[in-house]
Amino acid sequence: MEYLELNNGVKMPVEGLGTFLMSPAEAETASLAALEAGYEHIDTANAYMTEKAVGRAIAKSGVERNKLFVSTKLWPSVYEAGDAAVDGTLARLGLDYVDMLILHQPVGNYLAAWRTMEKAYKEGKVRALGLSNFPQDKIAEVIEHAEIKPQLVTVECHPYFAQAGLREYLSTYGIVIEAWYPLGHGDAALQAEPVFVKIGEKYDKTPAQVILRWHTQMGTSIIPGSKNPAHIADNADIFDFRLTDEEMSKIAKLDGTKKYYEATEEALAGYAAMKPDFDAQE
Repeated sequence: MEYLELNNGVKMPVEGLGTFLMSPAEAETASLAALEAGYEHIDTANAYMTEKAVGRAIAKSGVERNKLFVSTKLWPSVYEAGDAAVDGTLARLGLDYVDMLILHQPVGNYLAAWRTMEKAYKEGKVRALGLSNFPQDKIAEVIEHAEIKPQLVTVECHPYFAQAGLREYLSTYGIVIEAWYPLGHGDAALQAEPVFVKIGEKYDKTPAQVILRWHTQMGTSIIPGSKNPAHIADNADIFDFRLTDEEMSKIAKLDGTKKYYEATEEALAGYAAMKPDFDAQE
């Protein structure tokens, strides 16, 4: 494993397991498989309804808590809940603290939520703070009002959409980009790109492994999701080779080709209105 040093000095594993779109049972099984394969970072969220499952996997794994990096995200429906938002999340996970707490969507009273997270940070309930899906203008708004600046911003990021502009802006503050679509949402066309096939043949790696290695060499945190134990292990088998500057330059030529997600006003309104019962998760 390799690590990123966040702007507050916390060390974060560069790769983790994502549990988006998994059922609780799938998330628990996948998390256990990841921990058995040597992963040190598991990512979940209120809205994934997998926090309890991830917590069970951590408890069953027997891995010491201080050897793990656990990330979760607050949903907009709890942005104004104060301490209860953080305490409820910790209770579902069965943990005393999380390593990264993230605001999931740029809607609702996210400045109030940020103040709640800052309080939790000072109380030792959270080790680092982040934003998810926030556009640059809203990231700037949070930074302007924050006492504790973000350590991480998680967004769509992959070789077709490398986030060059946002990456340059965030570098001013030492903020890390995390890719929630590191493999282009499983796009077969991305993995079939000749540049990844050819590089993979050189290093005896799959195109997916080459793409994940590209991310880590860019200084990007990655949380690929998989329910297949073999794929989970393969996704972490990327630290025994290094892409050359020439290979990185060839991959860079793909940038600007495609995006998979657009935050429409309709979608954001739906997020703002959505109020799941997070404690009802299995």
